[in-house]
Amino acid sequence: MLYWFFVKLLGPLARTWFKPTVEGTENIPKQGAAIIASNHLAVIDDALLPITCPRMIHFMGKAEYFNGKGIKGKFKKWWFSSVGVFPVDRSGGSKSLGAMETARSILEHGHIFGIHPEGTRSPDGRLYRGHTGAARLAFETGTTVVPAAIIGTRKLQEPGHVIPHKGRTKVIYGKPITVPCVPVNSLTHEEIRNLTDRIMQEIQEMSGQRYVDVYAQVIKAHENHENNQELD
Repeated sequence: MLYWFFVKLLGPLARTWFKPTVEGTENIPKQGAAIIASNHLAVIDDALLPITCPRMIHFMGKAEYFNGKGIKGKFKKWWFSSVGVFPVDRSGGSKSLGAMETARSILEHGHIFGIHPEGTRSPDGRLYRGHTGAARLAFETGTTVVPAAIIGTRKLQEPGHVIPHKGRTKVIYGKPITVPCVPVNSLTHEEIRNLTDRIMQEIQEMSGQRYVDVYAQVIKAHENHENNQELD
């Protein structure tokens, strides 16, 4: 694991470039498992969380990062694996179960798992309906959830831009949400959805984003469909 090597090596550069201010790090448990659930505005979000969190965060990354060929593909796989990222097949269903099992194992070993409940970057800066994976994991493992709000990254890295601008950002770690351990066969969809909605509400209150009760993927699919029609 080269996580802390990269955080210590690249962290000062990232802090100079993104100038993050941080609030609420005292809300992150000093030891034991926790789920950090945050909004997702730009690619650089996953750099801001590691350089502002006092503990290592394990993230999911899309499977494409690990399946590339040639030298570039091997480098990507090595890089993401080295910094605590593990692959997830985003097509959903049974194909995503392996990643969830990995996340569960991370929590059961007392580590921190980071996730963006929206499932993808916001297409327009608003906060979208959360997927229930984080809530389900929290119930199944009895893990505390720390909602987090990332502010300002979209202005520095708009969609389609690889190199971010220099500017100011902010990360707020909210009050922990204590979650009881509930057997899988006792969990109800309503319980999982209620916890998911509570997490998203906490994020919204900290980030100040307008909330949209629709999955971001639905909006993106609609936009892609319209763009394809225009090309036709």
